[in-house]
Amino acid sequence: MGDLMIGIDLGSRNVKIIQMEEKQIINKNIYNTIDFYRKYGEKGSGSLKINLQELGFKEDDIVATGYGKITVQVDGAEHIPEIQAHVKGAIYQTGLENFTLLDIGGQDTKIIQVRNSKIADFMTNDRCAASSGRYMENMAHILGITMEELSKHYKEPVEISSTCAIFGETEIIGRIVEGYSTERLAAAINYAVYRRFSSMLKKLKSDSIVLSGGGSLNDAIAKIIETELSTQTVSLSEPQFNGAIGCCVK
Repeated sequence: MGDLMIGIDLGSRNVKIIQMEEKQIINKNIYNTIDFYRKYGEKGSGSLKINLQELGFKEDDIVATGYGKITVQVDGAEHIPEIQAHVKGAIYQTGLENFTLLDIGGQDTKIIQVRNSKIADFMTNDRCAASSGRYMENMAHILGITMEELSKHYKEPVEISSTCAIFGETEIIGRIVEGYSTERLAAAINYAVYRRFSSMLKKLKSDSIVLSGGGSLNDAIAKIIETELSTQTVSLSEPQFNGAIGCCVK
């Protein structure tokens, strides 16, 4: 492979493409996953033929990774496991060798313990949308607020028991009827997300918790982790592109 690389992360909600030259990002973009598959998928083949020039990228070596439940192949690309890609991206972006990576994606959450720059252990929550970005999007929609507004609140959370994306909606509506403020309900949602992955995070905890994925843009989640686990969180400069970056670095 040359110094010019293209990394593709086929996520459950978004496809992230990044191009790096001599380990520097020179181009990047995010696409809706369904729209992307409809445009580039070939009926019955299970593969994608991507015209990178049409998307504004220079043709070059391609490494791809993707959501664990989906086995989509990109024509002409080398494919690597998503856990490997996310760890490589986090090491590249932080320079850390020992940490725990918490990746909150669109439909799953991955927790990976890294020791001496190698994967020591990992756990995933991929059976439903609870504790994922999709859950937060649904709950923010019910409250009538943006994801940015949701991410501001972690103080005085209202008690809610369900982290299910379906039943959680009913519970939040009930709390709205009871007259609780939007701020306290938003805090409750963020704490519900934390509780869903907290047992796994405690088992694989490190002194540094690196946050990646779209869910890492929620600042309240980082503050809750720091408060509850008495540890520091590390934000990435490109959290949503972390897997794609991991495809580009050796």
